[in-house]
Amino acid sequence: MVVLCNNTVLADKVGLADSFFSRFKGLMGRKQLYGGEGLLLMNCPSVHSFFMKISIDAVYLSRDMTVVGVETLPPWHVGRRIKGTAHVLELAVGAALVSVGDALQIRK
Repeated sequence: MVVLCNNTVLADKVGLADSFFSRFKGLMGRKQLYGGEGLLLMNCPSVHSFFMKISIDAVYLSRDMTVVGVETLPPWHVGRRIKGTAHVLELAVGAALVSVGDALQIRK
C-alpha cells in the first residue's frame, strides 16, 4: 500500500493492520523500520510502543484520513490520546512529513 500527502509519497511499503491480532502485534519485534515502510492501524484511536525496539512517528488520522496529530514515540511509551483519531499510521522516525489538517491518500 502507498500513502501520499499532497501528491507526495510518504511511504510505499505500508502494511495494513485491520484485525485485533494485527493491531496488537503492530511493529513489535522489528529491529528497524526502513524508509518507505510503515503500518496503518485501522479503527485504532491510540497506540503504544511497549515491547518495541525502535522509535516511530505516529500520525493520528480521522475517519476521512485527515491528520489530527503527529508525534515521535520512543520504545516503552504510550501515545497521546487525540480527539477525533480513528486510525494511526506508524512510520520511521522523520518520515511523517505532514501537518495537522493535511489529507492523506491511500493507494493499494
